[in-house]
Amino acid sequence: MASGAAGGDWKAIEKVETYAVSGSTGIDLYRSIGEHGPKVGSGRAIAYTDFKLTWQRDYRPRAGGCTLVSAKPKLIIIYRLPKPQGALPPATQRLWDRFIAGVSAHEKVHGEVITDMVKKIEAVSIGLSADDDPDCRKVRRKLQAELPAIVEEQRRRSRDFDREEMSEGGNVHRLVLALVNGG
Repeated sequence: MASGAAGGDWKAIEKVETYAVSGSTGIDLYRSIGEHGPKVGSGRAIAYTDFKLTWQRDYRPRAGGCTLVSAKPKLIIIYRLPKPQGALPPATQRLWDRFIAGVSAHEKVHGEVITDMVKKIEAVSIGLSADDDPDCRKVRRKLQAELPAIVEEQRRRSRDFDREEMSEGGNVHRLVLALVNGG
């Protein structure tokens, strides 16, 4: 996940955090996910991707104006995934392995959408300038004005992806059915 775009090279840091689930069958594990999964909105999710983003920005006053000459992100993507507490029976382990591989792949797409958002922020940041801005306040406001549309696009893409994947017949829906129905 490196960016060669408008700024320097950087790479997102990816972390996996797990939460414990229990059971010896697919349906038991899925029920445990429902009880212990990450809280998202008013319910619980199977898994969740979150991120922490900080920036090192270099604003340079020039000839009475100000230019943002560099913006280097530090992006940490956190995947929260279920993990069985103990050993599973072999048949359930096979079901679980297929399920968690699919769920992990789903969450990685969310990570890619987040990384794309950061690349877009980086691209609009570097070189942004404002005249008559010796304290670099105007250019900071200009940058802040650019961010809501970029963030909303990331959220929309993630919602659309989830809606497709979780709809009847969607990939996550099929993964859940295979886990709980043993096939």
